[in-house]
Amino acid sequence: MRDAGTDRYRAQGGPTARPTGKALMSDRKEKLLADVGKYHTDVHKSRPFVPGHTEIWPSGAVLDASDRTALVEAALDMRIAHGRSAREFESAFARRIGVRKALLTNSGSSANLLAITALTSPMLGQDRLRPGDEVITVAAGFPTTVNPVVQNGLVPVFIDVDLNTYNATAERVAAAIGPRTRAIALAHTLGNPFPVTEIAELAVEHGLFLIEDNCDAVGSLYDGRATGTFGDVATTSFYPAHHLTMGEGGSVLTSRPLLAKIVESLRDWGRDCWCAPGASNTCLKRFEQKKGTLPAGYDHKYVYSHVGYNLKSTDIQAALGLSQLDKLDSFTAARRDNWDRLRTALDGTPYLLLPSATPGSVPSWFGFVLTLTEDAPFSRGELIRFLEERKIGTRHLFAGNLTRHPAYQDVRYRVVGDLTNSDIITERSFWVGVYPGLNDEMIDYIAESLRAFAESGGGDCIR
Repeated sequence: MRDAGTDRYRAQGGPTARPTGKALMSDRKEKLLADVGKYHTDVHKSRPFVPGHTEIWPSGAVLDASDRTALVEAALDMRIAHGRSAREFESAFARRIGVRKALLTNSGSSANLLAITALTSPMLGQDRLRPGDEVITVAAGFPTTVNPVVQNGLVPVFIDVDLNTYNATAERVAAAIGPRTRAIALAHTLGNPFPVTEIAELAVEHGLFLIEDNCDAVGSLYDGRATGTFGDVATTSFYPAHHLTMGEGGSVLTSRPLLAKIVESLRDWGRDCWCAPGASNTCLKRFEQKKGTLPAGYDHKYVYSHVGYNLKSTDIQAALGLSQLDKLDSFTAARRDNWDRLRTALDGTPYLLLPSATPGSVPSWFGFVLTLTEDAPFSRGELIRFLEERKIGTRHLFAGNLTRHPAYQDVRYRVVGDLTNSDIITERSFWVGVYPGLNDEMIDYIAESLRAFAESGGGDCIR
């Protein structure tokens, strides 16, 4: 029975008018996150660019207060495994790229492993890749585009690249197709799309799988369409060097539901169950199925349809990814502006072969690649040492010719045509940065340094 005193107490702000414990914690959390934003601003005050002293990295993450806040918020909520934020990012990223499914992984290399391995699944029936089947790829690239081919008992077929775009051509791919060819696996080099429409048509014509390694090219377009949407399956990376970052991370993209199911199984220990974390009976038949030679009704959460892995990402990574995704358009625009500014400034520079965008493409550039001409009076090493002394970071074009590395000496592979350009890349190519963390002053300093060294023939600058 209520009394007047109790009612007066509540009316004056008694227990029912006080914030609940949950509301108090929410208010405290908001204050903490506001402090995180202020902290970021305090520790990331812009500093003037000092030529020759300020480091110019070839690549790197561009992180702001919202990114730091997203990480801390996920940590405060103790979202430490693959959960709500991961699923939210998968949906948002799939929509952004234009595919039906995006499946988060712990790295771009893991994404490549899952993409290739998925094509060997018994669920694909007669279409599955089998040991000894051939996969066409390029010799000049990053090893984890090719390694899953080898790891699955498949045979890489190496072809050369063009020295203007640093990509394969449709003609080279067509020439490499043989009786055992079952797939094509190519990367869009440094954000520059390979002629993916034409190569996708070749794949359809010959009944081949197409795997797009889109790790360096998120935001790139070919024929007005996003790269990563042409193949049966595609991959991305969210390492700090890439277009979006989660610290570590990657994803597998596909619009084929069966391939998505296979990739998810392989990523999640090889399980047959598709329950989200915390769910137990999504199929409503958890104890009512017969699988393999297991007892009837064996717990479906512990039935395995593939020899799989645990290659999931975490919610903390995904929280950062969601914050970064909002900035993709501005990051892409900055990469294009930096690349165009550098290309214009270096036009006509002696002894340097400048890159070109693939006709029909709008790249989201990962880097600016340069190749010394054969008659250059200086070596790549001399030029790189000069740049590095000026605090201008450089990188080789990944592995160069993979067939020349110790890891591949005992690997079974086939080569179609010569690998002349791949060898030139190995010996005379490198790249400098165009990522969004570089401003006009930095780009101009890179260009001025390259031009001064080349125009002097290297001699005056080295002395």
